[in-house]
Amino acid sequence: MTPQGNGVRKALAALMLVMGLAACAQGVPPQTRAEALVNNARWTVETFKQRDEAPNKHFRQELATARGIVVLPGTVKGGFVIGAEYGDGVLVARQPDGSWGYPAFYSLGAGSIGLQAGGRAADVVLVLRNDGAVRSVVKHQGKLGADLEVTVGTAGAGVGAATTANVGADVIAFSHGTGLFGGGSVDGSVLARRTDLNEAYYGAGATPESIVLENRHANPQADSLRQALVIE
Repeated sequence: MTPQGNGVRKALAALMLVMGLAACAQGVPPQTRAEALVNNARWTVETFKQRDEAPNKHFRQELATARGIVVLPGTVKGGFVIGAEYGDGVLVARQPDGSWGYPAFYSLGAGSIGLQAGGRAADVVLVLRNDGAVRSVVKHQGKLGADLEVTVGTAGAGVGAATTANVGADVIAFSHGTGLFGGGSVDGSVLARRTDLNEAYYGAGATPESIVLENRHANPQADSLRQALVIE
């Protein structure tokens, strides 16, 4: 089979797996789901701030200068031979005055075929280090890396955010969770807008651009998350 044919098969397999995992979240009203995600994102940020040690060393340092952050509580990753990753979360960006804005809702999905086994539930946080990375995520949907034209570094066991490998990276990925999973990386995962959650949380017509870049929407339920992002 040609490389193009293999690519199509992998893409279809990944899509089917991600859709199957996404179906697990169905049945919950979008507004309830959105509010729960915001609460879980706040808890995730507070936990990462308290555990500023390996594998999350340098998290507070990165957050202090971040221009944006994507928080994905309870991302599920697993498989045997065919693997998939799926999670809902929020994107929050700094405003011109340095304060944090209101969250826009996203999903992360990825799939792969190869020698891998096991499963993992992890909280994942993507620190967006510059305004260009924030705008790329807001204005475009696609894979982290080439599609969004951002470089991705990882802070994990033995890999600090300040290491040479991550110098110049636009996005730094932190994670914390349980379980075992062999293979895979956040680089190449797809970030997609959640129109249903954005509109359920703010009203019809709410988009990541109008929420994050234009500051046209607000919801006081997210104020605790915005406060949690402040480094004092």
